[in-house]
Amino acid sequence: MINVGIVGITGYTGEELIAILIKHPHVKITGAFSRSVHLKPLSEVFPKFDGRVDLTCLKPDIKAITKNTDLVFLAVPHTTAMDLAPQLLKAGKRVIDLSADYRFKDAGSYEKFYKVKHKDKKNLANAVYGLPELYRNKIKDAFIVANPGCYPTCAILSLAPLAAIGGIDFDSIIIDAKSGVSGAGRKLEEGFLFSEANGNFKAYKVNNHQHMPEIEQVLSKLAGKKIKVTFVPHLLPVNRGILETIYVKKSPGQKSQDLVKLYKKFYKNEPFVRIREEGDFPQLKDVVNTNFCDICVKEEKDKLIIVSVIDNLVKGASGQAVQNMNIMYGFPEKTALV
Repeated sequence: MINVGIVGITGYTGEELIAILIKHPHVKITGAFSRSVHLKPLSEVFPKFDGRVDLTCLKPDIKAITKNTDLVFLAVPHTTAMDLAPQLLKAGKRVIDLSADYRFKDAGSYEKFYKVKHKDKKNLANAVYGLPELYRNKIKDAFIVANPGCYPTCAILSLAPLAAIGGIDFDSIIIDAKSGVSGAGRKLEEGFLFSEANGNFKAYKVNNHQHMPEIEQVLSKLAGKKIKVTFVPHLLPVNRGILETIYVKKSPGQKSQDLVKLYKKFYKNEPFVRIREEGDFPQLKDVVNTNFCDICVKEEKDKLIIVSVIDNLVKGASGQAVQNMNIMYGFPEKTALV
C-alpha cells in the first residue's frame, strides 16, 4: 500500500485522479491540496466522493504535502510545478507532474512556448517522459515523471511505429487534431463558455501550439533525425475526447506494406493501445472514460492516413499518470484502469 497526495484537486485532472485512485487496491489518498478550496471537506468540493474519501483540502504547503505521502501527483497549472517538485524530491518523495514543466529536455523550448524561465533545470534533465509504450523501463526507476500532454500522447502513439522504421517523408507530417473543451482545463474564459463553444467548431494556435515541440522532441529521438510537424488543433463542442487525423507521405519508391501488421507488432505487448483493421476508423465514444488509444492506419497511394482517439482526461492525463504510478511501484499496469 502506498500513500499518495494530489496537489491541485479542483481541476479536471485532479478530479479524475481521485475517481481512479479510490478504486485502486494498493493506494490510499492521504492528502488533497488546493489553493482555492483549502479547509473544505473534499466531499463538499465534489459531492460524488461523499462517503468514499474522508479528507479535508489543505493549502499546498510542503510540510503538509510530505507529511504522509510516498508519491505526489502535481495536477497544477503550467509553470507552478517547478516551484514544488524540487522541494518534494529533496524530501524523498516521488513525483508525477501532469503539467508541462518537466516535459522538455531543452529549457529553451519550454521558455519559448510558456513564456517563463525554467527554475529547475537540474530536475528537468533527470525527468523521465511518461509515455509507457516507449519509456517503460525508465519510468519504473524514475523519481520524477513528466506526464505527456494529451495531444502529444495521441500523435506520438500514432506515429511512433513509422518514426522508428522510417520509410516516410518526415517533412510531410500533418496532424489535424480535435479536442473536447475539458482539454483547456477548468477555467473561466470566454471561448470555453457553453454559449460560445456549443454549436461551434474552430481552429486555434494554428501551427503554434505548445504541444508541437513536445511531439517533435519524441519523434525526432525515435527517428534519429530532427522532425518538424504541421500541427493544427481544433476545439470540439464536446466535454472530453481527442480525435486526430494524421497525414504523411511515403518515401519515394517505398513499397506498400501491411501497416496493420506493422502496428500490431509494434504494440503487441501494450495493454492500452488497440490497433484497428484498415478502414475500421475509431470514434470518440469508443474510448471516452477509458485509458485506451485506438488507432487505424490506411494506405492511400503515396500517402498514409492515421486516425486515432483517446480520452484527453484519462489516457491524455490522469489515467496515464496512474499507469505510470503502477509501473513505478510494480503494480499490474492495468490496475484501477479500464
